[in-house]
Amino acid sequence: MKKLILNADLLTFTGPDEPRRGAQMRSVGLVRGGAVLFEDGKILAAGLRDVVQRHPDACKARIHDAGGRILMPGFIDCHTHPVFAESRLRDYELRSQGKGYQEIAAAGGGILSSVRGVRGADVETLAKGLFAKTQRFLECGTTTIEAKSGYGLDGDSELKMLRAMQAVAAGSPLEIHPTFLGAHAVPPEYAGKAEAYVDYLCREVLPKVAQEKLAEFADAFCEDGYFSAALCEKFLSACKAAGLKPRVHAEQFKRCGGARLAAKLGALSADHLDRVEAEDLAAMKEAGVIACLVPGSNHFLGMNEFPPARKIIDADLAVALATDFNPGTCPCWNMQEILSISVSRMKMTPEEVLVASTVNAAHALGLGKTHGSLEQGKQADFILLDCKDYREIPYWFGANIVTTVFKRGVIVHGDRDFHI
Repeated sequence: MKKLILNADLLTFTGPDEPRRGAQMRSVGLVRGGAVLFEDGKILAAGLRDVVQRHPDACKARIHDAGGRILMPGFIDCHTHPVFAESRLRDYELRSQGKGYQEIAAAGGGILSSVRGVRGADVETLAKGLFAKTQRFLECGTTTIEAKSGYGLDGDSELKMLRAMQAVAAGSPLEIHPTFLGAHAVPPEYAGKAEAYVDYLCREVLPKVAQEKLAEFADAFCEDGYFSAALCEKFLSACKAAGLKPRVHAEQFKRCGGARLAAKLGALSADHLDRVEAEDLAAMKEAGVIACLVPGSNHFLGMNEFPPARKIIDADLAVALATDFNPGTCPCWNMQEILSISVSRMKMTPEEVLVASTVNAAHALGLGKTHGSLEQGKQADFILLDCKDYREIPYWFGANIVTTVFKRGVIVHGDRDFHI
């Protein structure tokens, strides 16, 4: 059925068919009094109401009235860890007592505490938990996510996580793009033997991931105490040869060469980048690597320093934003909160955070031609917000002002009877 949304102020994000950089990140493509016509999950026309209503199919459409509110593409969360069995409340308590991330990990918390939970759960339990979380993402306006494994750290458990994602993706309206993050931490059985563990991943686990087509991407945690740049390169190069697109957790706590590795491998993104330097940014720019910033983790960990967003934007790199949703360092699925943190703590503008969470995030997942803007031929993923000025989206921090969510042209959250 053809559908037509009228009386909306649109954030279209129209522009070049590439990630937005520099001044381009300050253009949201605002169209006041706009309209969107769509059918079969695709946008037929978007723009000024008078122009859209002249489309030959507009007269056949069921009409929805936006009431003068903001309509924009759904948020794209391009860095999440949503498959886990248990929260990490003990870590949270220890952090309130002044313990740091690496101290907690050394005491048996952190990533390895999530590993114990995942190893003890079956696929059905993990899938049930993930399915429940998909509705939380949707109700906050996120219509597409990247989802990582990495809490299993053995063959059976990593495959179990990816199979849970596959099962949920088949039954949830939330679009899920899976990542094999086998090199997330060194498991207890390989303590002190990181290279042997990487060899095991490449030899025993990766072939099964590739054979079953369980992941689109591969990721590695390039960090002191986890995996060196050389070991990350070994793992990600093998994954790339198997058809997975690389991305890298880079320069989060220490500068360890992850950003330059991302450039060398032609990764879609390098993520975190708290400790990135000018030469790293130059290499990323030349290779076309997107900087994915996840300031929610810094906020939740009580850190005073945040990723240097202004430095990165001034270096003419495209910036994406994501939640880094996970049970230990950012139990937040609401991209609106991340936008607010990004404005307040990283000094990004409201326009920049909106571009970073839509069109640039789409490019960080290789989806720039189909997602992230309101343009003819793109997927009909959009959200209606209870505001009439787009600056309100990051302004009302802690709130969810999304009222209606369309995924592939179907209302998946909010008023399903919203029409004239």
